[in-house]
Amino acid sequence: MHNYSFSWLMNLGHKVPVSIVGGTGYSGEALLKILLRHPAVRIDRIYGQANAGKKIGEVFPAFTGVLTTTIEQYHLTDTGSSELFFLALPSGHAMEIVPELLKANKKVIDLSGDYRLRDARIYKQYYGQAHTSHELTHEAYYGIPELDGAPGHGLSLVANPGCYPTSAILPLAPLLKEGLLKNDTIVINSLSGVTGAGKKATQEMSFAEIDSSVKAYKVTGHQHIPEIEQALSAFTGKNVSVTFTPHLIPIRRGIYTTIVADMEGSVTSADIAQTFQEYYGTKYFVRLRGEQAPEIKHVVHTNFIDIGWNVDAVKKKVILTSAIDNLIKGAAGQAVQNMNILFGLPEETALH
Repeated sequence: MHNYSFSWLMNLGHKVPVSIVGGTGYSGEALLKILLRHPAVRIDRIYGQANAGKKIGEVFPAFTGVLTTTIEQYHLTDTGSSELFFLALPSGHAMEIVPELLKANKKVIDLSGDYRLRDARIYKQYYGQAHTSHELTHEAYYGIPELDGAPGHGLSLVANPGCYPTSAILPLAPLLKEGLLKNDTIVINSLSGVTGAGKKATQEMSFAEIDSSVKAYKVTGHQHIPEIEQALSAFTGKNVSVTFTPHLIPIRRGIYTTIVADMEGSVTSADIAQTFQEYYGTKYFVRLRGEQAPEIKHVVHTNFIDIGWNVDAVKKKVILTSAIDNLIKGAAGQAVQNMNILFGLPEETALH
């Protein structure tokens, strides 16, 4: 593993060459926008099967005159000079190419769900297919930087967390860890903009179907349920169980999550504030809103998560709320945050 430091990169003018596989989706576009302003990164290649042969500006006109890269079809035998690959692919595709990238001594940050779940049986249950390289899951770093800190020396594979899990895990983890909440009566409801479903055109994602409406989906079997439970259980050392219901709302981007949990004993708003301050007081991308509920409009196009809380002392309930941009803190921004940590750069580089 290269022992990078920010000062070394900047003083010698070294830029880490990176490629994006799946660079023409929503997360890929968000990645490109961030990486173009990153002082320590050089965009090497952009891969996209459907748009291969086109200039990136033909797919995303905003890049015209800014980036002239031609989109390529990805081939396992040609990984170029890139040191790091971002995989912004639908789940089920990353596991086909990650083993070869690691054999070629490349570093990988996977934005899909392929390397998040430790149990191959649960992966098959929730993703509907067998995992072909599941042994690598145990080598992957599940990267929520605010909780897990820096990845270990020599790390090559980062499993970037899902957008819904990020919005739920960060509010819950400290309170569960410190014994303020019961770990088996947690109810999570999340509202997401339509970009969270990816770019593939379907009738249910069309404007005519979504406009002026709200609907729940995958009510009992969403793939992020085991991800949330696994991450919280690992962090707290407790067997955490959640009920999670996602909803689609007629906005382009953003996630709003409301969590209701039973208190463990007597808990006050001040107790919650103190716990959050201990865990997140020095974390740049976590903004604590107290009893003021966060709003999506304050986090879109940023890598922040805003967290609010209220206490119902009569019913002995804690209500947590959070807001993130699903394409930034929920995907591309957190991926770059993990990249910064991986290469010894300040976490907030290019993410202000």
